[in-house]
Amino acid sequence: MTVVRSPKANRVMVLDLGGTHLKVGFSDRDREIRILSGPRFTPEQLVRQLTRRIRGQRYDFVSLGYPGLVVHGRIAAEPYNLGRGWAGFDFERALHRPTKILNDAAMQALGSYHGGRMLFLGLGTGLGSAMVVNGALEPMELAHLLYRKGRTYEQYVGEAGLERLGRKKWQKEVFAVTKALSAALEPDYVVLGGGNARKLKELPSNAERGDNRNAILGGVRIWGQGTLAPAGADAAP
Repeated sequence: MTVVRSPKANRVMVLDLGGTHLKVGFSDRDREIRILSGPRFTPEQLVRQLTRRIRGQRYDFVSLGYPGLVVHGRIAAEPYNLGRGWAGFDFERALHRPTKILNDAAMQALGSYHGGRMLFLGLGTGLGSAMVVNGALEPMELAHLLYRKGRTYEQYVGEAGLERLGRKKWQKEVFAVTKALSAALEPDYVVLGGGNARKLKELPSNAERGDNRNAILGGVRIWGQGTLAPAGADAAP
């Protein structure tokens, strides 16, 4: 998927923060910048490394997809897979631009949406989740709900589950979790995104494979810019 761009549009910088990488995209570029994150990665490190990597780049707005709980546009809890200090950090002051923050799965969900009732499940370091219903985005926190045998959904279908179970058993759990959550939430379709979605050899009958680049699209869309066009379509000049 690509963004159809307008030459008069403000430039949005999108930060897609994950447990292993920070991906940086701009509303008028197809290429991304990648910065290593990890369990000790802090917001101060994000700003410092980002400033060095994008030196000279102009941007008007910032979108941050955060791998944790976001309430009313503010980080409400520290992440499971990063360092400390995220809750309460003033990104607008640090980045000198208006900034919108939302859950990273919600941001990718918004970029993946193409109508109706969609459930998004992000298979990455953890498990991200969100729904979009008739255009209304609803971030969710399903990852840490108990699933079975005293373990959570994330512990079965996140990175730890993949390593513990192996790919074949992990894929069976992805199918089972998708079926269970579909029965509960009744989506028209499910998008399986995140970095590990590409490791699925096949997909559940009501699911489609997402594209991590859609996180950048979602970050653009929350500023009311950009529409979705089929992959490979030419962007507006």
